[in-house]
Amino acid sequence: MSGWMIKGVLGGSGPTVAIKDSIDVAGWPTRAGSRAFEQCAPATVHAEVVQAMLSKGWQVTGKTVLHELAFGLTGINEWAGTPINPMAPDRIVGGSSSGSAAVVAQGEVDVALGTDTGGSVRMPAACCGIFGFKPTFARLSRRGVQPLATTLDCVGPMARHMSGIVAAMSAMDDTFKLAEPREHYRVGVVQVDCQAEVQAALDVALAGSGWSTQPVELAGLPAAFEAALTMINAETWAAFGHYTGKGLLGADVETRLIRAADTTAQHKAQAEQVRHTFSLEIDALLQTFDALVLPSLPRLPSFLEDVLAGASVLDLTCFLRPFNLSGHPALTVPVPCVDVPLMAGMQLIGRKQGDELLCAMATELTAQR
Repeated sequence: MSGWMIKGVLGGSGPTVAIKDSIDVAGWPTRAGSRAFEQCAPATVHAEVVQAMLSKGWQVTGKTVLHELAFGLTGINEWAGTPINPMAPDRIVGGSSSGSAAVVAQGEVDVALGTDTGGSVRMPAACCGIFGFKPTFARLSRRGVQPLATTLDCVGPMARHMSGIVAAMSAMDDTFKLAEPREHYRVGVVQVDCQAEVQAALDVALAGSGWSTQPVELAGLPAAFEAALTMINAETWAAFGHYTGKGLLGADVETRLIRAADTTAQHKAQAEQVRHTFSLEIDALLQTFDALVLPSLPRLPSFLEDVLAGASVLDLTCFLRPFNLSGHPALTVPVPCVDVPLMAGMQLIGRKQGDELLCAMATELTAQR
């Protein structure tokens, strides 16, 4: 399956964009990949990001499948369909914006929109060997996007080239202007444990970047990962918990939601404290560096066969989720592996509202290829 939920054409004759089916497109239902919304009425108003792109002449070519309720990491969806990973068909496509990543990687559209609550743009983008961008929290409007209330979720674009990311951001945000190129960038390389193939890919990319690099520690990363899990559990339960127990949800999402119901007010308060401390830790590093760099994923994407047999993929978001908690912009850049014919993901983290600089750095880096 290519990744489509609905195919059609709206808008002008400009670049093509596919829309994750948790984002409203007027005239089409928003089913969020779930049987729970199978009979929902079509949306009557475009989400603000969709309207912005249409007003700039973009063509909306359809809506894409996703991990049900955007609450999963594999992209496996028995009801809506599971896309195939174009880069590696034997590996997972990643979630939750699975169809958006697949149709971009397949070359069916110029850009696709996803949403990123715990890595849901960056993970499938990294799994499929493309670019995926999570802007600064609240930089892009979420009006017309599920869930309605969140402190983590961001709309973000995916593309095969940085030019697509920049064009989409410029269309959705009139204030977005790509930063001017600079001769010198200082980058803090966050020291983490990852698979040897991933580390080698990052080492080669950084060696050819021309950036001034320095190893840095980000001590709060593990705690931020756990706190982000707490917050996504609390907020997803609040949005969709009432659909449990009705035979409307896939088994994996039903189980996760029921577990999420145990998140207490005290858990949330502790997570908020971690959010504050971790955000300050990143801000302090970014007073010295233009960006932080670390792997997008700690290892190459899991094999689909292993996941279907029950293997966990939660660890794949250990370097992604913390930056949903903090709200900093984060961009995954595909970098070639040295000994295997796959792309790994190199993640850039920027200052809040420094989205333009982050995109400029990635644009210059990949222009050298």
